[in-house]
Order: sequence, then structure tokens, then C-alpha cells
Amino acid sequence: MKIYEAATYMFDPLHAFWEKKEVQQKVAGGLMMVFLASLVGIELNRQGLLPPSWAAVVPTRHFYAVDLAFTLVLIMEVIGLIFVLPCSVSKAVAKQLEILALIFLRESFKELVVLPEPVTLAGNLDTAWNILADGVGALIIFLLLGIYSRAIRQTAVMSGETRYKFVASKKMVSLALVIGFAGLGVYNGLLVLQGQKPFHFFEAFYTVLIFSDILLVLISQQFLPSFHAVLRNSGYAVSTLLLRLSLTAPGYYNVIIGVSATLFALSLTLIYNKFYASPED
Repeated sequence: MKIYEAATYMFDPLHAFWEKKEVQQKVAGGLMMVFLASLVGIELNRQGLLPPSWAAVVPTRHFYAVDLAFTLVLIMEVIGLIFVLPCSVSKAVAKQLEILALIFLRESFKELVVLPEPVTLAGNLDTAWNILADGVGALIIFLLLGIYSRAIRQTAVMSGETRYKFVASKKMVSLALVIGFAGLGVYNGLLVLQGQKPFHFFEAFYTVLIFSDILLVLISQQFLPSFHAVLRNSGYAVSTLLLRLSLTAPGYYNVIIGVSATLFALSLTLIYNKFYASPED
């Protein structure tokens, strides 16, 4: 019981701090300032006004600022995902669908980097099709997410102490993810400072999330051992696995896999609600 209490004691203040309106406003303001500063830095580099050491790392295309801004937005969303994991599994899946839609939008803006300034599509039609595919993928997931969010049901389940242990167990996983997230970020930052090529941060962290999903399924089975509850939670884990695999798939296939994963999660929810949902689950 002391372990559960310690996890709750550490997790709840962090979660409350992150959810504060003032903190969210400051984060949003910081993102805006970083975006504007990156635009200024890129323009200074284009004009040859930066020191050689800075000029070597600062890009010369303004669209890199858009990519940076969306990368920071994704980081904030992933932090939000970590804090929502102790909630219901279905809500955690919804948060991951939101992140996938943002990733597709980010990929659309990343395609702009290859375009010349001023923008022209001459000789760059493949880029336009890639932007369209990622944008349509984000739009479809946005639509399906709305249906999925309405399909989610709040179900009351366990008694006080059992529920407390169940949620506290998931908070332990979230705390471990916070440490892992920070560790990956620091390591990636050190690689950049040392002049080495950084790894793909989101792909690496999403790989970690695959193992955390499996762990959450096993935790859920301890407290919700019924067949349909285990199958539902395992099915959600399959859906999130497909979401993460879509991040490493080539163009067009990433959208197909991402949309299919969303449809899988939606279908699982609708089937569960129709045939298996009960006050005990």
C-alpha cells in the first residue's frame, strides 16, 4: 500500500501542475516565441549575419521554423498523453489518436522544406501529393476520433481500495514514462550539442510506449480478469501498436495504417458497447 501511496503522492502534484491554466498559457506563449525567434534566426542566416558556428546549424529555409513549432506542439501532446494514461484505456487511446493526427499534419508541413522560396510546385508535384495524403489522413482521423469520443462510455467498476490500487499502478507506469521521456530528450539534446546526428525522438519514445501498453494490459488483467475486459484492453493495445507502426511506414502507407488503426479502435469500442458493456466493466 505504501508503494501505491508514494506513486500517487508523486504523480498527482505533477499532473495538477501541468494542467494549470497558467502553465498551459505560458507553454503556448513559449511556443509562439520559439517560432518567431526561429524565423528571425533563419532570416539572419540567409543574410549572412550569423557567426560561422551558428550558421553551420541554423537552416536557411523558413519552413524549418514551422517544423520546429509542430515538433514542440507534439512534445506537449505526448506529455499530456503520459498524464492521461492513468485514466481509462479508451481515453488514453483517444489521446494517442489526437497525437497521430498532429503527426500527420506535421509531416505535411515537413514536406514544405523541399519546396523553393517563393513556393512553386513546378517539378514538385510529388511533394504536393504527399502533403495532400497526410492532410487527408489527419482529417479522416479527426472525423473518426469524434465518433470514437462519443462512443466511449463511462463505466463504474471497482470498489474504493481496489480502484485506488488500479489507478495507482497506472500512475507508476506514467512516472516511469516521464523519466524515460526526459532521459530520451536529454540524450538527444547531448547528441546535437556534440555535433552528432540525433535519433528520431518520437519513433523511439513510441517504441517505449509499446512496452508500456503491454504492461498496462497485464495490470488491467490483474484487476479486471473477465474475458471481454481483457480482450478489449488487448485490442486497444493492438490499435496503438498499429498507430506507432504507421510512424515508420513510407508515404501513403503510413496514412492507410493510421486510419486502419483508428477504425479498429472505433469498431472495438462499438462492438464492446453493443454486446459486452456492463456496470461491472
